[in-house]
Order: sequence, then C-alpha cells, then structure tokens
Amino acid sequence: MRQAILKELSFGGFMASTDWAPRRDFVERAIEVPICLALIIFFAPLMLLVALLVKLQDGGPVLFGHRRVGLHGKSFKCLKFRSMVVDAEARLHALLVSDPAARAEWEQDHKLRKDPRITMLGDFLRRSSIDELPQLFNVLRGEMSLVGPRPIVQGEVCRYGHYFETYCQLRPGITGLWQVSGRSDVSYRRRVALDVTYARTRSLKRYFGILVATAPAVLARRGAH
Repeated sequence: MRQAILKELSFGGFMASTDWAPRRDFVERAIEVPICLALIIFFAPLMLLVALLVKLQDGGPVLFGHRRVGLHGKSFKCLKFRSMVVDAEARLHALLVSDPAARAEWEQDHKLRKDPRITMLGDFLRRSSIDELPQLFNVLRGEMSLVGPRPIVQGEVCRYGHYFETYCQLRPGITGLWQVSGRSDVSYRRRVALDVTYARTRSLKRYFGILVATAPAVLARRGAH
C-alpha cells in the first residue's frame, strides 16, 4: 500500500518513481521537440543577425562548442554564440597565473565577474542570454533538455562529489532551478543543491513551472554576468 501511495505522489513531483521515469522522459521529449522547432523558427531572424554581428566583430567563428558533461556522464559539445575573443583560453591561463585574486574567484565558482576574454558584444549576449539560443539544437539532438541541471565541464565534477551520480541521471538543461533562482548570484554549493533538488523532485508540473519562470528571470537579468 505504501509503495502504491508513493508512486501516485511521484506524478505530482514529490518523489522520482523508477516506473514513471521512462514514461516521463518520453513525454518530455514529445513535448520539447515541437517547442524547440517553434522557438528556432521564431528566433531565426535574431539568430541570423547575431551570427552576422559575431562574425563581423573579429572574423572568428560564430559558434563555440564547449565540451560539457551530459546524460550518464557522456561528453557533448554545448553550443553557444561565441562571446569571447578567439584566444580566450590563452588569456584565461595568463590571467590565472598572474592574478591570485582572479585565480581564487575562478576556483570558487568557475566564473569571473571581470572576465577579460569577453567581447563587448559578448557581454550583451551573455546578460541577455541570447548566446544560449543555439542550445536549442542541442535539445533537438537529444543532448540537452529545455529544463535540467546546468551543463558542467569536466573540471567541475569534483565540486558535485557523490551528487555527481544524481547530476548524470538527467540531460542538462538550457534553463533550470539555478537559472530562475539567481544564476551567478547563487553560490556553487547552492547550485549543486538546486540541481539535486530538481533531480529528486522532477515532474511535469515542475518542468513547466520552470519554463514559465524562465522568461521573467531572463528579462530581469538576475545574476546574469
């Protein structure tokens, strides 16, 4: 009887049922593929304009595919409009070697509030989240979901500790609890907790709730840097 009750509660988002999980994955994919196609068509003029501006600023590549950890720990290229200079990795390495304060900030959150690699156009794209629009193609390819934990790089795996297994249970998301809770204003420890919370309380109700909350969060630019 208790197991039957728990299974019923899982649909409402209180517990992740193993029996319901495959069906939930199928339903989510069936929902988000047409949503993605509609969003790509809607944002196509904007994406073409951004692609042109990125190309004109320095002649470098329009898209940047950064290796991230995905479902079951598999690596994939997370697509973004390039918001950094072409020699970004070299500049980051030089900065971290020469600036202890920047190195400490990077080691804490894997982010820099004053990042010398970001172009003027890139700063706008990041603050507006326009740089992440190409990830709609990651969703179509099944590498990401519209909603899920923020995709991490291999160097961040240790920050998740034993919760990394929980992270690997889901496809990373374009948006998620972290994004609608303050993004970069949220500590890394809190970010991990939010990812684990979503994984353990995942439901279609929460899925759509986060999607609805994403637009106001993006427009308000909370924690966007």
